[in-house]
Amino acid sequence: MMDLKSYMATRRTIPSVQLAQPAPDDATLGEMLALASRTPDHGKLAPWRFIVVRGESQHKLGALSLERAIATAADAGRELTQPEKDKAANAFSNAPLVVVVVSTAGEHPKIPQWEQELAVGATCMNLIHAANAHGFKAQWLTGWQSTDQPFTEKLGLSGSEKVAGFFHIGTPQEEPFERPRPNVDDLTSVWVG
Repeated sequence: MMDLKSYMATRRTIPSVQLAQPAPDDATLGEMLALASRTPDHGKLAPWRFIVVRGESQHKLGALSLERAIATAADAGRELTQPEKDKAANAFSNAPLVVVVVSTAGEHPKIPQWEQELAVGATCMNLIHAANAHGFKAQWLTGWQSTDQPFTEKLGLSGSEKVAGFFHIGTPQEEPFERPRPNVDDLTSVWVG
């Protein structure tokens, strides 16, 4: 296991189509979700929850994705192409496991909703770190499904909840490639008063 500094300097996202079995078993996934939940959380609200989708349920979620894609296209007066249908149908079955992180952030008398949403984002990043720490890789995706209300309702979200991400998790089949990273100097300023 590499040290934390080396890990952070070399962390990569692996596309979900390059993730295969094995996936974390239930016990390992439980450990990963516990680690993901160890995040800065003003007020200890834990404004997130997890939905685990694996196996046949991934295909059912893909069928729902296809159903909604067809309906949305029809509402816009067009038909989906076959590649668009395939993409919608397979959106959740590339990797062997999908974890949906749901933001439950809302109004609170002391904790601004924005701070709660930041805690959810930190939980999401911790889930990626936890997957990597257990020898797996993950891709954090959103896509149109994350904001399609009929889709999210069938996934079990209430009206105020939001999908923070669909995390596709598995074992990488290829080595990741490096991509250009931001120049930190361009992103940094010093305030002197």
